[in-house]
Amino acid sequence: MKKRQLKRQLNLGQVVMLGSAGTIGAEIFVLTGHAVGIAGPALLLALFIGGLLCYSIAINYCELATTYPETGGAMTYVREAWGKGLVSFLVGSMDCISSTFYCALSAVGFAYSLQIFFPSLPIVGTAIFIIVLFTLLNIFGVTNVGNVQNILGGILLTILLGFVAIGFLSARGFHWNVFLPQGQFFIYKDSWTNLNSIFRSIALIFAAYIGFEVIADDAEEIKDPDKNIPRGILISLTLIILVYMLVTFVTLGVIPWQQLSGSETALSDAVKIFIPGWGAPVMAIAGITATLTSVNASMLSATREAFTLSRDEVWPRALARLSRFRTPYIAILFVGFISVLVASLGIVDFLSYICSAGYLYVLFNASLAMVTLHKKFPDIRRPFKVAFFPLTAYMAAGSCVFILFFTDWKALVFGVGVLVVGMIYYYSYRPLGKIIADSQKAASLRENRILVPIANPNSASRLMHMASILARAVEDTSIYALAIAPQRMRFLGETGNRLTTWLDPERQRYLDKIANESIQRGEELFAELVSAPNVAQGILETLEKQPNVKLILAGWPGALHDKELSENPVNKVLLKARTNVAVLLDRGIDNISNILVPVGGGIHSRLAIQLAYQIAHQNNARVTALRIFETSGDADDMEDQALLLQEIIEEELGEMPANFNLKVVESAKLIEGIMQEIKQENCDLLVIGASEEWAMQTRLFGSVDDWIAEKVDCSVLMVRRFEPVAMAWIKLQVKRLSDNHST
Repeated sequence: MKKRQLKRQLNLGQVVMLGSAGTIGAEIFVLTGHAVGIAGPALLLALFIGGLLCYSIAINYCELATTYPETGGAMTYVREAWGKGLVSFLVGSMDCISSTFYCALSAVGFAYSLQIFFPSLPIVGTAIFIIVLFTLLNIFGVTNVGNVQNILGGILLTILLGFVAIGFLSARGFHWNVFLPQGQFFIYKDSWTNLNSIFRSIALIFAAYIGFEVIADDAEEIKDPDKNIPRGILISLTLIILVYMLVTFVTLGVIPWQQLSGSETALSDAVKIFIPGWGAPVMAIAGITATLTSVNASMLSATREAFTLSRDEVWPRALARLSRFRTPYIAILFVGFISVLVASLGIVDFLSYICSAGYLYVLFNASLAMVTLHKKFPDIRRPFKVAFFPLTAYMAAGSCVFILFFTDWKALVFGVGVLVVGMIYYYSYRPLGKIIADSQKAASLRENRILVPIANPNSASRLMHMASILARAVEDTSIYALAIAPQRMRFLGETGNRLTTWLDPERQRYLDKIANESIQRGEELFAELVSAPNVAQGILETLEKQPNVKLILAGWPGALHDKELSENPVNKVLLKARTNVAVLLDRGIDNISNILVPVGGGIHSRLAIQLAYQIAHQNNARVTALRIFETSGDADDMEDQALLLQEIIEEELGEMPANFNLKVVESAKLIEGIMQEIKQENCDLLVIGASEEWAMQTRLFGSVDDWIAEKVDCSVLMVRRFEPVAMAWIKLQVKRLSDNHST
């Protein structure tokens, strides 16, 4: 099956900002003091060497990302080289985890920068708030992410360049005797210790160079990838190296490295000296901006990794679901949640080591995968070809291993632990998934009941007929006919193949007829007469005693408004019943050959798919699954909607049934689209899921559902899958918010 793809929306400017401004984050503002404490003035050399090492890796990524311009980055390259095995899974998982930790690190750095203005502000609470904010921003679309990145990145680079320029020109700024106290560039006496300190510094801040990895992760969303990917990677890495070296050079030339050692506000400390008064607030704004761009970029990267892992079916499938904005909203929520947990640690240097160690593992495997790909696919189209291959690939892999030797041992232990847990998960995921699926299937085969309230003799026969169709479609399912009498009648209910004789003779004969018909069809029928103040309460009280009722099948009460709606028993059951509910409007269900199911993607339309499939299976009918979307003018949208519809059907039914026809239609209004298809398809039955409006108590199933039910000529089965009313209300508000946002 062809998979849904993300939309190409990022231009070169946005790509450069993702790779540069999105990477200039917590390291330069929060970690400069920690790195200076390790290497002193030699940190400048560490930044230069680290940049050179990254060029050998970045140039490889230019080729890999243009050859495979898909979301996933390193995982995609490893998968193409060695297949969808353990290594591919571990690389993708480690990449996602590293980006998630980097998101948390950047959020903590944001909180430290904000303390310049609000000293009493809590670090952890502030970091969590900003993660939640960017989680919502990412859900609403990558274009928003790119636009925000452009604005924040422009502000950041302007302030940092101003910092460098004024720092060199100001009389209170850079001085050589401060940069080299006593003329010493290296702070240790022996060469090995100095070299060790340089590489320890590189290991600490290495994650600050990985903007090109973020670009590769998001390659599927970049316009004109053949040109914009390599340009974006090389331009952004060059900018990063220049900015890091110049800013560090100025900072160490203003304050002696001994005073900066361990400081988490090194740049602000320096700017206070040569720009007293307004310098510190401006640098705080830069720190805030830088960390925000890093939160933005790393969250984008992590969610695309999670999306790819899910799309490849090695992580839970739910993470691959796309929103109406074609963003992986479940993956975004997942990454946001984990980032919040990690940010609660608040330990910046340890978080940075973890990020660097994780990225090094990923880059090492991606570099070696490049060698395999050249051997495996020598003639594949490569828009960008690396010079001096395979030297660059081996240099990149060697650089990663070398830097890993200087990483904090606790971060390495953590990384090894992640890999071990990943391996355990990988080898147990499918067996455990099969066990869980088998247990769920076994549970579903336990006796299920379809409850049919017997209130109106005119509709009861047709309801029982529909219940019979659904009961035959699912193994070990029986029908439970429930008659409700006024509470003043005191008696004990009776179960069996006939109803109690307490009913009036006419209704008794009628219900006995229904029971006999069920017996003749070989169906198991349970019948009971209960006493209750009203029909709705009788149904709800019965549900408390009969937890195996999986579906309530009631008759359509007609169009209801105001007080009629609030008092109607069907409405009360919809609002309070903790099980699925279906309402049948019968206009002839004896010969069903064409069934139409509008599919919006929500839980109610998914239940509609299941019931339509069951009815079609029993009647040898054809089902048309219909998806309607507003005209956008984007040629890719039609294909994307078709793929989404196919995914939804396969998720609910496990396969694409032969009797299912998928149809995607552009229409300005949902109602008009559905009505037009009902006429074109000559439908006998419309199975439609409730909208979120059902919980607002202003419509029975929603304005669209209720209106269509009254206007169409065919029978209608309206369904509501169980969900708490509060959850439905929240979903409705989110939908309204997203509608307003999109307009």
